[in-house]
Amino acid sequence: MRQTLSSSFVIPLFLFIFFFFVSISTSHGLTATNDSLIRKTCKKCAQSDPNLSYNFCVTSLQAAPLSHCANDLRQLGNISITLLGRNVTSTRSHIKELLKKQKKMDPFVRSCLHDCFDLYSDAIPTTKQALQDYKAKHYDDANIDVSSVMDATTTCEDGFKEKEGVVSPLTKRNNDAFMLSAISLSIINMIRLNGDSI
Repeated sequence: MRQTLSSSFVIPLFLFIFFFFVSISTSHGLTATNDSLIRKTCKKCAQSDPNLSYNFCVTSLQAAPLSHCANDLRQLGNISITLLGRNVTSTRSHIKELLKKQKKMDPFVRSCLHDCFDLYSDAIPTTKQALQDYKAKHYDDANIDVSSVMDATTTCEDGFKEKEGVVSPLTKRNNDAFMLSAISLSIINMIRLNGDSI
């Protein structure tokens, strides 16, 4: 005697499997809407700042774990400032490791690294304050805070240029922090002018 599956069992099973795979595919990746929001935002950011790379902007925002949940510009701004904070913290740790590991280093380079360490140490609470100001919709204050972090990255990099022939070991990290600051500033300014929509 052969048993057959009843349709009352097969249809609910099929629906469960279908919705399970749909929920997995949308919860673990960017939806078309989120991707479009990121690309539109980065296009406007790159147009407003010639120092900002569109590809860097898209890649950075897409890599953020919460970017697949972002529904508007305001949420992307929150993500961009959070990314900046993580970058600043990571760079400070990297500088600390360079100072610790490389005992025999040019005294000028060591001095520059100490200056950069201080700049990035100050930038960590400034970035936290920027996020608080941003969340409170105090956009002018958030703008000042992020601008301060951006200035710190430039000051750090410029310090190495004061002596001919010295190459900064932090160029990429300083440039990344500078561009993350530029993304955050662009988004803050877009929100101040247009609200949450692009």
